[in-house]
Amino acid sequence: MSGSGWARSLNRALGAAAGALFLAACGTLGYHEVKKGETLYSISWRYGADYRELARWNGIQPPYIIHEGQRLRLTPPGGRSSGEAGKPVARQAAPRPRQQPGNAQPPAAAASAAASPRTASRPPQPRPEEEIPNRKLSWAWPARGKVIRTFSAGETGKQGIDIEGRAGSPVRAAAFGRVVYSGSGLRHYGNLIIIKHNARYLSAYAHNRKLLVAEGAVVEKGQKIAEMGRSGTGADRVMLHFEIRADGKPVDPLSFLPAGKS
Repeated sequence: MSGSGWARSLNRALGAAAGALFLAACGTLGYHEVKKGETLYSISWRYGADYRELARWNGIQPPYIIHEGQRLRLTPPGGRSSGEAGKPVARQAAPRPRQQPGNAQPPAAAASAAASPRTASRPPQPRPEEEIPNRKLSWAWPARGKVIRTFSAGETGKQGIDIEGRAGSPVRAAAFGRVVYSGSGLRHYGNLIIIKHNARYLSAYAHNRKLLVAEGAVVEKGQKIAEMGRSGTGADRVMLHFEIRADGKPVDPLSFLPAGKS
C-alpha cells in the first residue's frame, strides 16, 4: 500500500473511532438512561439538545415526565416521523355492544355500571409553556463580580460566562421563570439550577455552594436562588458559570444582559 493510501486508511479509522467515542459520550449507542433526580431539561442541557426535540424523539408529551431507568434516544428515529417515536402502542378497542331497543343498557353493562362508581375524568395537563405567565423578558445580571471568562460557542464548559465572586455571595435569577432543574447530576456544572423563562429561553447557574430553590418554583427576576461556590469539576475557583440557551442552542449572555451591572 502506498504512503498516501495508508494515510487515508488511518484517517478513516480515526474518524470511525471518533464517531464511536461520540456515541459513547451520548450514552450507549445514542441512548441515555435516566438517573435519579434527572429531568428532561437537565438531560437535554447535558447533550446540547432542545428539550422539545428530545421529547418528540421519545414520544414524551407535556408536562414531560420521565422516570429513573427510562432509556431516551438522543437522535431522531429513522424510518418514521419524530412525533411517532416512542409512543405507546394503542390498544384496540373492544367492539361496543349493540344497543338494546328503547336505548336500554345491556344487562351486563347495567350490572357493571351499578357495581362500580363513575370515575371523574382527569383535567388535561397544561403545557409547560402555559404554566409560565406570558411576560416580556427582561434580563438582569445574575451575580456581582468580574467576568473572568467570556462566551465560546464551540467549547464545552465555556458556552456561557464566568463571574468571579466570594463563597456565599448571592446568585440571582436573571429573569422571571420556573425552575425546571435543581440538583448536582451534571458533574461538570456542580450544584446547578436551570430556569425556563418561556418556550424558547432557558438559563443555567452552575458551581453553586448551596441551592435555595426547588424544581417547580416560580422565581422573579433578581430573586436569590443560590449561593456562589466552586462545586463541580469545571470550577477552579469560586465563581458563577452562567448560560442562556435559545431553542436548545447556547447564545452569548453578554448580548442579553444590561451594559451596567445592577
